[in-house]
Amino acid sequence: MTSRDEFVRNAIWARELDDEEIERSLRGVVDRTFPKNAYICHRGDRLDYWTGVVEGLVKVSAISRNGKAMTFAGVANGSWFGEGSVLKDEPRQYDVVAIRDTRLAMMNRSTFAWLYENSKGFNRFLVRQLNERVGQFIATIEHDRILTPRARVARHLSWFFNPVLYPEVRTDIEISQEELGLLAGVSRAVANRSLQELEQEGLLASEHGRIRVIDLEGLRRYEP
Repeated sequence: MTSRDEFVRNAIWARELDDEEIERSLRGVVDRTFPKNAYICHRGDRLDYWTGVVEGLVKVSAISRNGKAMTFAGVANGSWFGEGSVLKDEPRQYDVVAIRDTRLAMMNRSTFAWLYENSKGFNRFLVRQLNERVGQFIATIEHDRILTPRARVARHLSWFFNPVLYPEVRTDIEISQEELGLLAGVSRAVANRSLQELEQEGLLASEHGRIRVIDLEGLRRYEP
């Protein structure tokens, strides 16, 4: 981060810290940039950083032994991820891939551990985030097994409007059909057709590279 103000603006959890905790956090965070399609880490790697997306879009996914790919989450501007692996001090159980040019803020494990041990505000945020993340992952497994491709597109899109996991997203999100397809596990053509059908149903408005949600609850509960 280039300044204290930018840090607080891009890290929603920092707003719950006192001045000493913010300064300690700043000293433990570095910026890294990754080009589109670059692996930030592979499954089994040790990545001893808690990671936030300053600008860009990241996919958290895994491939099973029989070759089936599964996306656990997309991570957009303002979102932080990887707290479970840092807390448990273990290798990552998933791949992390930049699906567009991405700038990350990466907090080293010692700073994360200090905040975990000393900051009530930081711990309140972690509890909220972990609770929301568990719900998201459970829903991912359910959706992947029983929903149609169009419903998966609808549900994956709705997750970007969770105010805890994606604090910077309001009613619009900048995302391409290709990117949404990668997150939902469908082709670009299927994502395109799904968005057209969802738009016809009055749930969203799709423009080039941008989607505006009209009926968020409808997307969250979508089952054609």
